[in-house]
Amino acid sequence: MSVAVLDSKTVTRFVEAKEAFKKCVEKYFKMVDSNGNGVICRRKLRQGLDLLFTVEHESTVSKEDIDNFHSMIFDKFDEDRNGKLDLYEFAALVKEIMMAMARGMGSLPVIVALDQDSLLMMAVQHEIGS
Repeated sequence: MSVAVLDSKTVTRFVEAKEAFKKCVEKYFKMVDSNGNGVICRRKLRQGLDLLFTVEHESTVSKEDIDNFHSMIFDKFDEDRNGKLDLYEFAALVKEIMMAMARGMGSLPVIVALDQDSLLMMAVQHEIGS
């Protein structure tokens, strides 16, 4: 874990940097697509979201509610309804989540603890490198 300071602009600039964001999404897609078949099933998406976005929730949230949440996300981005997410669908999902986090942060800087491999850390590193 590392501590970083970021705001909504850190995240939006990263998402708008098309090549850097695309490269990052492709890297994470390969991590989540552990068998390399070019698609992500529901189970792999759940595992991948847990890896990419560390989210803490109160113990009052049931496993069933969490499973339903992940299923709802999967259904929203499975555009062709084939029960799998391809790279294009996964990229749309990651972009939507990143932009939602940016909106939630607002314009004031926030101090956060981030995993080295998290997408928010990639946004911070992109900003530092720019």
